[in-house]
Amino acid sequence: MRVLVQRSGQASVTVSGVSIGKIDQGLVLFVGFTEGDGIEQIAYLAKKIVHLRIFPDEQGVMNLSLLDYGGKILSISQFTLYGNCDKGNRPSYLKALANEKAVLLYQEFNEELRKYGVGVETGEFGADMQVSLTNLGPTTIWLERCSYVCK
Repeated sequence: MRVLVQRSGQASVTVSGVSIGKIDQGLVLFVGFTEGDGIEQIAYLAKKIVHLRIFPDEQGVMNLSLLDYGGKILSISQFTLYGNCDKGNRPSYLKALANEKAVLLYQEFNEELRKYGVGVETGEFGADMQVSLTNLGPTTIWLERCSYVCK
């Protein structure tokens, strides 16, 4: 499981011109799954994300988590996180989990985040989405929790 985390001042996602998710301040998460991912990876990364200390304290030091700072999460499914460009110029997505399995894990991941009392907005799984965000810092963190086949 891979999650690209971006600290955001505002973010939104639209599908076919209709806004379906929006946050003011918080985190934008681009989330991808691979074969072997399950509850262990979901629980680990959800906990890591809400406790990740990347928000500024009173001295401007990145020392506060989302739980300390406040804000919401905009979670976007992103199978292209598993794009492999080792051979040629066209990415291969063979390591991305099939839609039927990935959508269930994505829903479970968002529910796991909500268990921490965080508001979670989402995109639409499998849709052609337009994502707009203001990345503060910029602060972008790559998180990964591998199953045995992730290597």
